Amino acid sequence: MKLVVGIIAAAGTVSAFTSRSKTTINRNHKNALYYSKTICTFDESDFAGKTGDWPYTDADLNRLDNSVDSIFYDAPRFVTHIDDAAIAALTAFYKDEFTALDKDKLDILDLCSSWISHLPEDVSYGNVVGVGMNAKELEANKQLTNHFVQDLNTNPDLSQFEDNSFDVICNVVSVDYLTKPLEIFQEMHRILRPGGVSLMTFSNRLFATKAVAMWLQADDIGRITIVASYYNYSADWESIEALDIKEKQPVPERPSTAEIMKNPSLGLAWMTAAGAVQKNNGGDPMFVVKGVK
Repeated sequence: MKLVVGIIAAAGTVSAFTSRSKTTINRNHKNALYYSKTICTFDESDFAGKTGDWPYTDADLNRLDNSVDSIFYDAPRFVTHIDDAAIAALTAFYKDEFTALDKDKLDILDLCSSWISHLPEDVSYGNVVGVGMNAKELEANKQLTNHFVQDLNTNPDLSQFEDNSFDVICNVVSVDYLTKPLEIFQEMHRILRPGGVSLMTFSNRLFATKAVAMWLQADDIGRITIVASYYNYSADWESIEALDIKEKQPVPERPSTAEIMKNPSLGLAWMTAAGAVQKNNGGDPMFVVKGVK
């Protein structure tokens, strides 16, 4: 790994993330999450196993609530699960990624989709397909051209899609709920076109009873490394990269006491601006682990 090697403290998972070179994490590198858009890149040497191995146990992927997910998601939830600043950052990130692909039209698969996909409006799309848990939510998503109701934890097979069908696969704040990540990431690799990108995004909000055990025991760097390991063990990805896409705004300079005494409105204006910046910077973080086929 370039910059950071993540190690999870959860029992039974440390070996999955330990480099053969015995590289260990420097916890000071956690500051990189707040200063760099690209956090790190990964290659096979960063993991204990190679593509085709699978180090995780049933305990690692266990959940507090192992009931069938269709029960949990039976009622539609027309809410957003991240704050407005995180949504804006995600949409802006999508715009950059989609533009970089330089295609006339993009075919996109939104895994674990819902009533909103956060895709930028000013992009030309071909097929935009959602796979999710709730029919009413999917029907309300105006960006989708087609959708499938499917519990990926019961049936991770995406055989409804042919090989090399999509330019982009998205998953927003749901990778932590996957109990069959190996099969799903293998399918993602199969149905992506060469040069296509997979964008797994997550924050720190979640339904704790439905997230897998090792996710609950991990910090941000650990969670990034979990997702990167899913790529590594599932298929031969061209590259794996972790990014922090939440823009941190600089705090405005405080006026001097003399300036405030001369013009009290400057103090009020500064407090208002500083408060807005603090609210943005202190909101939901937004991380992406990107795989290129």
